[in-house]
Amino acid sequence: MNGTARKIKKKRHNASFGIGQGKFTPFFFLAPAIIVLTMVVAYPLIYEIIISFKNVTLLNLKSQNYPWIGIENYKNILADSLFYSTLIRTIIWTAINIFFHVSIGLFLAIILNRKLPGKALIRVLLILPWAVPQYIAAMTWKGMYNVEYGSINIILTKIFGNVAAIPWLSVPSWTFVACIITNIWLGIPFMMMISLGGLSSVPEELYEAADLDGATNFQKFKSITLPLLKPILTPAIILGTVWTFNMVNVVYIITSGSASDESQILITMVFKRAFQYFRYGQSAALSVIIFLILLAFSTIFIRAQKSED
Repeated sequence: MNGTARKIKKKRHNASFGIGQGKFTPFFFLAPAIIVLTMVVAYPLIYEIIISFKNVTLLNLKSQNYPWIGIENYKNILADSLFYSTLIRTIIWTAINIFFHVSIGLFLAIILNRKLPGKALIRVLLILPWAVPQYIAAMTWKGMYNVEYGSINIILTKIFGNVAAIPWLSVPSWTFVACIITNIWLGIPFMMMISLGGLSSVPEELYEAADLDGATNFQKFKSITLPLLKPILTPAIILGTVWTFNMVNVVYIITSGSASDESQILITMVFKRAFQYFRYGQSAALSVIIFLILLAFSTIFIRAQKSED
């Protein structure tokens, strides 16, 4: 009897020890990721916020003696009419890109989700824009936009005559359009693959039941496809919006790094103030404003999706 009691007591002790060990085990696995995120994300963000309240220029950069000026950097930015015109242009840039990324990407995903001859090859070709480095892709498109020798103007002049040649890289408004076209081409594969992965998890029985009820393709898309893809598309749209809002590579390369006021977006404005005008404090303040804009958008968008659900 005493032996049995000792065994039961030992089992309870081992079980309790196992439970205690299990409570702390996840933290040991999360610790490396938390440390890396703190070093890569948290520290730069906090440092950026701190210097946004200081006067950091090329003159005092080496001495690291930055005078505290409070919210003067934010006042200068918010009092500048260029900030508001650039903000509107950035919103237009982001909205157009995300609209075509989602619509064309979802359309291609629906096509690839069906039985097609050579579907594997078609899928590889459609993923290529995503696989090619952005720098190489942007440089290729920049060559295609050349007024005299670019393939785009050659095709336009062959079809519509010499008057159809477009000054893509010399007129700021056309340069902005060229950046939009390039970024649309770059962003479609990401949305296509996300949508294709979501479509593969949609049960075929739902579509078969809809066919028995006589539903049209649009009704099936509206009532079955979109609702089931919503949990997947929501984070993809948020990520795509953040990436597009901060897409400095395409604009910088297409405009040769000297974007005029009519073709720049907020992130290139940050780049110019930091590395052309050497106003590091103002560029930090503008970066914080961009962060707050994207944080507000993400919060509102997620809450709107939850309220609809």
